[in-house]
Amino acid sequence: MTDPVSRTILLLDIEKYSDRDDIEQAYLRRMLYDVADRTLERAGIDERLRLRADRGDSVMELIDANASVTALLRALLTEVPAQLHAVNRMASSSAQIRLRGVVATGYVAVDEHDGWVGSDLNHACRLLDAQLLRTALRERRDDFALCVSESVHTGIVRHGHAGIPTEDFHPVTVDSKNGPLRAWLHGPVPGAGDDHSEKGGTSVPGASSGERPAPRRDRPGAQAPGAQAPEARAARPSAPPAGAVFHFDGGAPTFGGSLVGGDQHGVSGGQVTGDVHLGGSGGESA
Repeated sequence: MTDPVSRTILLLDIEKYSDRDDIEQAYLRRMLYDVADRTLERAGIDERLRLRADRGDSVMELIDANASVTALLRALLTEVPAQLHAVNRMASSSAQIRLRGVVATGYVAVDEHDGWVGSDLNHACRLLDAQLLRTALRERRDDFALCVSESVHTGIVRHGHAGIPTEDFHPVTVDSKNGPLRAWLHGPVPGAGDDHSEKGGTSVPGASSGERPAPRRDRPGAQAPGAQAPEARAARPSAPPAGAVFHFDGGAPTFGGSLVGGDQHGVSGGQVTGDVHLGGSGGESA
């Protein structure tokens, strides 16, 4: 096995490849190779700077670390969508080609069977196969969904190079059998409306902290907390009468000629419920 060397990793995969018949699959493979070759040529990366592995419905490119990743990203964001649009506008529905793509960097070795070995390559393949990237492509009207690794975002994307809009890349976390992988998705994130991020929330109207302010006793006739003005009560539609409830916070409440019937709980500092008659016993209930 060769020593691991630094490479740029480009992966492209055809959506719903296995749903097509043999003739359609052969056509889609030709289109995939054409798109890959033209994109790499546009980025100034010729065949001497890359190794290619065929995976049937996908193509894997190991690109020399000296090739420009910035030029590659710029070509992927412009050339690939343009090519796919040109192909698909003339193709039948069964021959439509839509692609998922991943760009990553890392160390890769080549073994005695010309196989590629490296954990960075494994991570890139898991990003390509992630359900999030599949869903992103399925929900889009265009024909290409691109994801870049954390290292590519840190080294290239976040610096705002021409043709690579930083604000169009959004952080995502992809689950894998080796744990969560952080990456950056170009374009809308599936399910972004369901905000589960750790952000400071705003207070919910009507929510209570559990604390009750002390009632004001310094103004005659002041309303108790939560009490409504007579006009507000009059404006409300009539409702079935309910048992009166009084709240007392300390003191010794008295009523001239009053009768308190029903349950009594802490009259000098608590709650009175049930039938309450004021202004003489046997009068109408309030």
